[in-house]
Amino acid sequence: DHNRSVVTIAGSPAGVVEAAVLAAGKAAELIDLTRQTGVHPRIGAADVIPFVPVSDISLEHCALLARQAGEEIWRRYNVPIYFYEAAAARPDRARLEDVRQGQFEGLREAARRDRSRRPDVGGPDLHPTAGASAVGARRFLIAWNVFLDKPDVALARSLAREVRDSGGGLKGVKALGALVRGRAQISMNLTDFRLTSPSVVYADLKRRVEGRGARIVEGELIGLIPEAAVEQNSEWVRQLEDFSSETKVLERRMERPLEWP
Repeated sequence: DHNRSVVTIAGSPAGVVEAAVLAAGKAAELIDLTRQTGVHPRIGAADVIPFVPVSDISLEHCALLARQAGEEIWRRYNVPIYFYEAAAARPDRARLEDVRQGQFEGLREAARRDRSRRPDVGGPDLHPTAGASAVGARRFLIAWNVFLDKPDVALARSLAREVRDSGGGLKGVKALGALVRGRAQISMNLTDFRLTSPSVVYADLKRRVEGRGARIVEGELIGLIPEAAVEQNSEWVRQLEDFSSETKVLERRMERPLEWP
């Protein structure tokens, strides 16, 4: 339903930049946004490319790497770039949701009409099939979805509005409601787990859900999670589908990376 993939790459700064640039080029080759649909907002075939400090590197350095990667993606593949969060070139583009406003279809038209919506690199038109990429630098983000026991997408959307930071909810929480595999889902991004932990989010959301006569019945992590954020034996961890520290915790995966051909 989301029709979206998350890929995590870790390594040396130069290696990660080159891998990200090549991945953006491959996405532009394979994915046609005039045909692609999904419940998740997107502006590009390689929709968002964040550089995240893991060890021995600063967020400021990651912002420089993001700028370097964005310039190279445009130079090689003619995919325009919007810089966001710590790499933002303008204050009104710090938030990813502001960059994504209107999605591919809306942004494609807005960039033609409105100079303020044009890309930071390249353009003014978006790539005809690959759109544009949002390239940025940020702290580690936890992508976490929960499913309700009712296929009530209106309820999921209402709860997402209440819990997210922009709606006056929890600090550092982004959320949207969707119908996924026939079930109501609240899809969340926790942008600073040290400011607002998953347990705090879960307790708040559980109270709101049960107050509407529903229950949270399952959770899923998208991508990886840092070890410091895993609260063992907490209810939200027990609800995760097929959770394994060996496969889902960033530090464990770095010890045993995938074999490459």
